[in-house]
Amino acid sequence: MKNKKSNSLMINLRALSLIYKKYPQYIISTFLSSIVTSLTPYIGIYLSSLIIEELASSKDVDRLILLVSITLISIALTSLLSALLKRWKDTQESHLYYKFEKIYIEKLFDMDFENLDDSKTHELLSTIKQNQNGGGWGLFRVCDSFERLISSCFTILGGLSLTITLFISKVPENSGDFVILNHPLFVLLVIILMVGITLLSPYFYYKGEKYFAKYSNRHNLANRLFGFFGWLGYNKELSTDIRMYRQDKICDKYNRNKEDTFSSNGFFSKLAKGPIGIYSSLSAIIPIVFIGLVYLFVCLKSYAGAFGIGLVTQYIASITKVSSGLTELVSTSGDMKINSSFLELMFKFLDIENTMSQGSLPLDKDNIIEGKIEFRNVSFKYPNSNDYVLKNINLEINVGKKIALVGMNGSGKTTLIKLLCRLYDPTEGEILLNGINIKEYNYLDYLMYFSVVFQDYKLLSLKLGDNVSSGTKYNKEDVISCLSKAGFNDSLDKMKEGIDTYLFKDINEDGVKVSGGEAQKIAIARALYKDSPFIILDEPTASLDPISEAEIYSRFNQLTGEKTSFYISHRLTSCIFCDEVVVLDKGEIVEHDTHKNLLLNKNGKYYELWNAQAQYYK
Repeated sequence: MKNKKSNSLMINLRALSLIYKKYPQYIISTFLSSIVTSLTPYIGIYLSSLIIEELASSKDVDRLILLVSITLISIALTSLLSALLKRWKDTQESHLYYKFEKIYIEKLFDMDFENLDDSKTHELLSTIKQNQNGGGWGLFRVCDSFERLISSCFTILGGLSLTITLFISKVPENSGDFVILNHPLFVLLVIILMVGITLLSPYFYYKGEKYFAKYSNRHNLANRLFGFFGWLGYNKELSTDIRMYRQDKICDKYNRNKEDTFSSNGFFSKLAKGPIGIYSSLSAIIPIVFIGLVYLFVCLKSYAGAFGIGLVTQYIASITKVSSGLTELVSTSGDMKINSSFLELMFKFLDIENTMSQGSLPLDKDNIIEGKIEFRNVSFKYPNSNDYVLKNINLEINVGKKIALVGMNGSGKTTLIKLLCRLYDPTEGEILLNGINIKEYNYLDYLMYFSVVFQDYKLLSLKLGDNVSSGTKYNKEDVISCLSKAGFNDSLDKMKEGIDTYLFKDINEDGVKVSGGEAQKIAIARALYKDSPFIILDEPTASLDPISEAEIYSRFNQLTGEKTSFYISHRLTSCIFCDEVVVLDKGEIVEHDTHKNLLLNKNGKYYELWNAQAQYYK
């Protein structure tokens, strides 16, 4: 039990430290605002008790005027300070969602592609987001707990400073049976009762929250369905299929899970009517009992002559505040304990380790003008899979050559490229560049030497120039030149803002929705602009019309120049423009030669593929 409490405290402190590191202004503003806000009421309580005491005793007009003036000025100044600090805190708080999202985004950008491509990573992040959006758990609850913790602690301290005299003040010895109020054991009993009753309320609150947290995973699927089907309604690209096939009926079928969870007769509704409702009711009733006990004790001592009417208001108000502070402190501690399990999930995601070697050897263009790339006994299987996608690949490619990779779907072509680009490392074997394992080169430097158009490329809803350059600053002439080489001239001429035109309408309402073929040309232009020594085109003409495809083929050498080029395509006519053709089948290299030589082998896989396509052109 002690270890669990210790772990809960440490993980909450770690989360608070993370927030302070990423957003110190929020922590500082919340700390100061919470202190001032929690202590401000006591100024009014204390000064009001002096005014009431004066009214009940000497009624000195000058003193009353002075006390009222001090009270008004003090309350005005502290209220102003409290309002200013709260505004500062609220301003910082409005940026929390962005700051916390940035933490997850930075982690996604920083992690190894192997982990990024793993479905378990996305399931973990999805669970974290569902806990955050569904119950406010995670970092947002840490912020809430921090504010409540500071407020409750200073509420307790402020109240105790105005209450301490209640327990040491004595009733007169001639007060008869009321003298028992002076006995230390009686005072101790009253304190124990007050503290005990105060702690019971947050205890029942904690039990209710713990009960809810116990079944929190129950709503994960329902929330995921809600988010997914809610997104479908706004997705324009899917709207035609949904309407043509009436897929909204299918949506209703899957949404029943959500209804079973959140409806008036659903699982969580039954919990609210059952144990959670009982705990909540007890948590609400107990403070009323406490207030009754406070009134009784204070009024008895005042009636017996221990103090005047002014202190009665001070003690009752202060003890009530202390009670609320204690309740808040204990309930916050319970929240922190419950939240620790959700924070563990978050840190499990943030602590995903990068295992790929980053290397340290420098790499520059002079190193790779000549030389070769070598796959040596390379085999590979994806994470969490027992099946090899590539098996014992041995391949040598001289720098400057143009290579076509061909084969049936699933033969391993794109995977081979991902290994070459170091998005993954081989499960077995090694890949060498000029005789050096590519793991030894500086990782970021190595990535800069590859321009790739993947089959599942994506464009951003940003300006055309930003999409092509992938940088905050770029040479406009070079961007236009690359777009021209990719055959985007006609489309560019139709854009009023030129390369400053936004793509799509996610950010700018005047954005242009480009066709699949236009998008592919932009992706090719992006690869050309990077001007890397290695260029890889994975199905670069799949979305192009026949004329545009012919233009790309006819200018293939112009596009790639002296660069080492890898060309993946199911349209084998592209192989004519390449120096060598590598044929893959079921994860293995079955042939490697020139286009002409491969066609001489009538029993070969390439000959089979070539003739399978050629018959449609006869």
